[in-house]
Amino acid sequence: MSLIEAIIFGIVQGISEFLPISSTAHIVITQLMLGYTFPGLSFEIFLHLASVLAVILYFWKDLWEVIRGFFAFLFRRSTEDKPLFFFGVYLLVATFITGILGMLLSDVISDAMKTPAMIASALTVTGLALIFIERFHKTGSKDESSMTMIDAILVGLGQTLAVIPGISRSGSTLVVSLLAGLNRETAVRYSFLLSIPVILGSTVMALDEFTAEMVTYIGPLNLFVAFVVTFFFSILGIIWLIEFLKRSKLIYFALYCFALAIFVYLYIDPSTVIDI
Repeated sequence: MSLIEAIIFGIVQGISEFLPISSTAHIVITQLMLGYTFPGLSFEIFLHLASVLAVILYFWKDLWEVIRGFFAFLFRRSTEDKPLFFFGVYLLVATFITGILGMLLSDVISDAMKTPAMIASALTVTGLALIFIERFHKTGSKDESSMTMIDAILVGLGQTLAVIPGISRSGSTLVVSLLAGLNRETAVRYSFLLSIPVILGSTVMALDEFTAEMVTYIGPLNLFVAFVVTFFFSILGIIWLIEFLKRSKLIYFALYCFALAIFVYLYIDPSTVIDI
């Protein structure tokens, strides 16, 4: 891998990770276009670590407030910390559901689903879901203090759909959160914070895939550069998405998903089996 290609992978991962457009689909498409094959998820998860570090640093105040409030209510039972305690519980519940079902479904996802046609179909579904939530569903008013356990369960189930190549994790959590009646600000915050345990958990599960062969294949310098670039563009992606959703519509992401699906369908060899 050349240094330029490492930078390209970092930019693609960083920009696409938190936008509702499926970072997995973008990494796979980039691999195919550049002619690379990375066995398993080792490289993708390595880049995900850079993205989750960006979330932790950007939302460190929110994260610390949830952790502080969680343990403060747990030990002191203070009324003012109760909403933060339950918000923390809802993050754990959604993560647990995603983790358990994700492990079960990952064995069910056959090679027949790891194809360009499947990615194109999943991107189309993501686009349709974004259009539905934007045009045909009234935004709710729930915030973190009025969320319920049912909301957390639904979001956890929705997030599990991201095991399907081309289904966006951020997109699915945003759509289900809004369907559950959360206001847009809370849905976005919940989605970002939820990415932290999910990505860290998937990294732990894939530690055995980080081998010397993988490092040699990509190159230590290229891995470092890809990590730094991913981190930088993840920060940009987070800031841009938050500001974008304050004044614009999810439908633009839907149109992008449709365009990308058409590109995959027309220009990626349909017989390709993707190793993810």
